[in-house]
Amino acid sequence: MKPPPPGRRVRGQAPPHHARVQRVEQLTSRMVRVVFSGDGLAGFGAGEFTDHYVKLLFPAADAGYPEPFDPQRVREELPRDQWPRVRTYTVRAWDPEACELTVDFVVHGDSGIAGPWAARAKVGDEMYIVGPGGGYAPDPTADWHLLAGDESALPAIAVALERLPADASAEVFLEVAGPEEEVELVRPEGAVVRWLHRGGGRVGEKLVSAVRGLEFPAGRPQAFVHGEAGFVKELRGLLRAERAVPREALSISGYWREGQDEDGWQVSKREWNHEVEEQQETAVADGT
Repeated sequence: MKPPPPGRRVRGQAPPHHARVQRVEQLTSRMVRVVFSGDGLAGFGAGEFTDHYVKLLFPAADAGYPEPFDPQRVREELPRDQWPRVRTYTVRAWDPEACELTVDFVVHGDSGIAGPWAARAKVGDEMYIVGPGGGYAPDPTADWHLLAGDESALPAIAVALERLPADASAEVFLEVAGPEEEVELVRPEGAVVRWLHRGGGRVGEKLVSAVRGLEFPAGRPQAFVHGEAGFVKELRGLLRAERAVPREALSISGYWREGQDEDGWQVSKREWNHEVEEQQETAVADGT
């Protein structure tokens, strides 16, 4: 596929960024870092938020796409089974001077689309990237920060720790498969990081237990809780109903749901999140 002409717009929306793989690094046995670069990333614009995310477009097998590649045109002219598959990933780093975009991938063997692609990625491979989006950044006026998530939230939590003021206090909970999946984190001295090793247990089980057992520091918190939808729901209820953390001090999202791929999860995600929020906010209002 050839990159779209510079400056082209599709129905008022920005075109996808065209990039190529610049470097690949094996961070752990299950995490691969891919650095993208290229003139197509000029004006990418990440930086305001620490949870910036992008949507990566993976061509459907044997699809004959019109050139220049135009996602909107593809959706209008080709059957759905030939549309690019979309996978959402957090931006680990963006270097505007070098025009380099870093994305960390969790690889679960040969399952899925993005993980196997990252495991085989090599310098020069092409990628079309939509975004960035985002909405969270550490509040420097918060008295302390709670950051909790599984592997999928690790990049965003790592960026948040790097952005915290030097004198910030933070309680950090990260659940990964095992000790071999821990990575080095840059953090302020007042950030306490707890690595939780899942082993063969349910995703988020140890995470929920650990946060529930935390003796909350005094003062006004800001919380970032992202990852598998099941434990995110539990922690949202804990923080809102039991700990009375204000809604405006929470950034909570189910990045994925166990047993579903992103295609299936995105279909039901908005309604599921709405129902969870409605039920839990009603419980908070009723004092139950």
